[in-house]
Amino acid sequence: MKKLVLAAALTAAASTAFAGGMSEPMVEAPVVMEEAASSSSNFVVPLLLLAIVAAAVSNN
Repeated sequence: MKKLVLAAALTAAASTAFAGGMSEPMVEAPVVMEEAASSSSNFVVPLLLLAIVAAAVSNN
């Protein structure tokens, strides 16, 4: 008898879980990051490397 009551209770609980039906999923908008346009940093690294090579060559 206890198993029958337990089975009835579980069946009732499971049927209420699906009572709402299907709904559209919530989708968040993707985060878009723009790259900063920094024209000054485009030539700093090659200029720094050129200075290091020039310093190395002048020591020999």
